[in-house]
Amino acid sequence: MNPSAIFQTLLYFGLLFALAWPLGQYLEALLAGRLSERCRWMAATERGLLRLMGTTDEEMSWWRYALALLLFNLIGVVALYLLQQFQGYLPFNPAAMGAVSPDSALNTAVSFVTNTNWQGYAGESTMSHLTQMLGLGVQNFLSAATGIAVAVALIRGFAHRSAVNIGNAWLDLSRATLWLLLPLSFLFALFLAGQGVIQNLDAPRQVQTVETLVPQSLPMGPVASQEAIKMLGTNGGGFFNANSAHPFENPTPVANFAQMLSIFLIPAALVFMFGRMVGDMRQGVTVLASMTLLFLGMLAVVVWSESQANPLLLNLGMDGSMGNMEGKETRFGILASALFATITTAASCGAVNAMHDSFMPLGGGAVMWLIQLGEVVFGGVGSGLYGMLLFALLAVFLAGLMIGRTPEYLGKKIGSFEMKMVSIAILITPLLVLGGTAVAVLADAGRAGMLNPGGQGFSEVLYAFSSAANNNGSAFAGLSANTPFYNLMLALAMALGRFGVIVPVLAIAGSLAAKPRLAASSGTMPTHGSLFVALLVGTVILIGALTYIPALALGPVIEHLQLFGVPR
Repeated sequence: MNPSAIFQTLLYFGLLFALAWPLGQYLEALLAGRLSERCRWMAATERGLLRLMGTTDEEMSWWRYALALLLFNLIGVVALYLLQQFQGYLPFNPAAMGAVSPDSALNTAVSFVTNTNWQGYAGESTMSHLTQMLGLGVQNFLSAATGIAVAVALIRGFAHRSAVNIGNAWLDLSRATLWLLLPLSFLFALFLAGQGVIQNLDAPRQVQTVETLVPQSLPMGPVASQEAIKMLGTNGGGFFNANSAHPFENPTPVANFAQMLSIFLIPAALVFMFGRMVGDMRQGVTVLASMTLLFLGMLAVVVWSESQANPLLLNLGMDGSMGNMEGKETRFGILASALFATITTAASCGAVNAMHDSFMPLGGGAVMWLIQLGEVVFGGVGSGLYGMLLFALLAVFLAGLMIGRTPEYLGKKIGSFEMKMVSIAILITPLLVLGGTAVAVLADAGRAGMLNPGGQGFSEVLYAFSSAANNNGSAFAGLSANTPFYNLMLALAMALGRFGVIVPVLAIAGSLAAKPRLAASSGTMPTHGSLFVALLVGTVILIGALTYIPALALGPVIEHLQLFGVPR
């Protein structure tokens, strides 16, 4: 971490926290319902929308809340699948895109509904403008709103006292979409368009380039509007196959920095909202400090790794002073590429401005491990917060075992039911990642997609299942994953990785809401301050280390040792 890297990191976090603090205040007022009480037009809009859906603003028990979200997202999968199948017969298809293959369409539908945005296809040559806008773009909003709804439901579980209900799913989804994601995306899309991101409904343009006499076909489309919610909703699906490395999606260094800010903006604001809703801002600051420490540690590893040149190239006499520039845009360089990669894998975003497959072994391993930690280092919109709160419950449980006291968190006693649900939510993703990777490397269909041998090929498969099960969506691009085997296997991992965590989280919310909130006493373990930050960070690292390091040793670690040589 040289002075330039330290300065840019400090600038990034300074601006991030300055923007997230007021947004957190706004979110708390919005999702607590106070804004609707003050603004009659907001309340009237919400009532009209609920009436249109055939429901009311009546609060729900946790299982009704979960059922509503599951039904809502199932409808989204079906609608997006059908849209891809019939896009050839629908308008706004200037490039005459045909139907997507059934397995790829199912994978894409599950991907965008689960906020994963894994893309086994090239967007500019597969999806019509209508599919991009009405299908993928709409699900970018709704999947992000789902994560916010689950997070606020869990927070209500901590904040409520002896309550039966945890809120109304339809109202939370509506408020998150109408009064948060839509206005922010509109403003950010205008900014991106001003930076040069394209926004049109044109057919591909034939352009004579200066490099060749053959005309080149440049895809057009509504990119700025898609890019805005792609980042703000921590979705990550690019309009173009090159994603945020494409100059039509990410044309300038200013746009690149703003996109990095937008990825963490809402996740950081939700942590501030959490502190306000539970009545103790110190709790939010503690969670935020834990996330930031984990992030800075991984960023240092990635920057250090990518600042080294590939020794195989040095042996050929090449200049290694610029570090490892393979797979990176020269206009961004090592630092901006490493920072972007760490941010997008810490969050469940998956947007990339450099190819992770071309990172040095330990750099690629670090961003992969960030995903495997459960996307809790800021994480996805909503999912990062409720994921980290699961680790907080686990941390107080472990501390309670060590000191012989019943664990408490935010005045709520943590019992056996909560710990069973925490265990399910934390362990389901490692089961999907490691189990899916094992099946893929054993099956002929799985090995057929591995274009690289040895540790690199294994890393590509491990990264794919890590990305899918943890709903990230980025990839080690050397894996040919657009096959029936990988489309179906990864779709299953995405669905179970998303909703296999959401349902236990909502069950915890319902259980906690029904409990009285106890006053702090002299024997209560503080869950704020540096000691709890260390306990929480240690719990996250311990679970990640015990779970994934054996698999990482077969991929990035062994590749690093082979590349640099084992010291004797």
